[in-house]
Amino acid sequence: MVRYVSSVLALTLVASAGAFSPAFVGPVNSRSSSVSMSASATTFDLDSYLKEKIGVIEQALDASIVSTVPQTEKICESMRYSLMAGGKRIRPALCLAACNMFGGSDDDAMPTAVALEMIHTMSLIHDDLPSMDDDDLRRGKPTNHVLYGEDVAILAGDAMLSTSFEHVARHTPKSVPAERTLDVLVRLGKCVGPVGLAGGQVMDLECEAKEGVTLEDLTWIHTHKTAALLQVAVSAGAILGGASPEEVERCEKFALDIGLAFQVADDILDVTADSQTLGKTAGKDEATDKTTYVKLMGLEGSKKEARRLIDEAKECLEPFGERAAPLLAIADFIVDRKN
Repeated sequence: MVRYVSSVLALTLVASAGAFSPAFVGPVNSRSSSVSMSASATTFDLDSYLKEKIGVIEQALDASIVSTVPQTEKICESMRYSLMAGGKRIRPALCLAACNMFGGSDDDAMPTAVALEMIHTMSLIHDDLPSMDDDDLRRGKPTNHVLYGEDVAILAGDAMLSTSFEHVARHTPKSVPAERTLDVLVRLGKCVGPVGLAGGQVMDLECEAKEGVTLEDLTWIHTHKTAALLQVAVSAGAILGGASPEEVERCEKFALDIGLAFQVADDILDVTADSQTLGKTAGKDEATDKTTYVKLMGLEGSKKEARRLIDEAKECLEPFGERAAPLLAIADFIVDRKN
């Protein structure tokens, strides 16, 4: 999944103005929002909220990768192909919602929101490679390596990772205290490394060839492979919005629970949805005898586990009252989604 991690992390704070120049869309939504909030996630208008937020997120993503000379056109095209291929944009939406919850603006968190989606996209590009999950379909389209070849796909993922850090360092508003931005960069780096996406993927690959994978093993894998980036999405947004350490800790626990619930829901959808609905190959886990929550807990047991995790997550945000309504609604969406 993650190739050349050490080399690309060395580039995290580089902001060179060379041939490849990541751009940034100008100021987007400020502190005020036209979406009314309710104390209850069940009455909160999530569709309207996401439509508003995803609109500005898409603008920022579209402006984030620009080729300025012919020599970089191919790699930028490959990066943009996967970054702009659609998707739920859950991670950037969580980041903005957490920042807003503590009084921060969309502008404060947007560079980090973009970086989160870049890192997520990198992980998908690398996950789909023949040496990893060997998938030909992602978000209803051919995977990156099918169109551009394995070599370019690997490099596009690497470039996406390094660009994500540069984007945070270059574009976070100067009004945001520097120590907050540094904290976010450290958390982003950690969530990609050996105790994050890369470590989780290695454990996942090892378990493919191992008998007797336990629920504890599976939870470790997805705490690091799946939940880690969601944790950073929420905690980074909270930090950028000015949350206290105690408040950030509550946000992290919330995000860990919804991250695990996200994976349980993914495992459920793999056996209950079709490829057209999922936008990727359905039934592959069972076909490859992969250990999943459904395999270990059964379909009904997995559904109960997903709901238990979401209920526990929601309890973490009770002190924040109606300010938490967007995050609570997104939590419900994670287990109720169809793809």
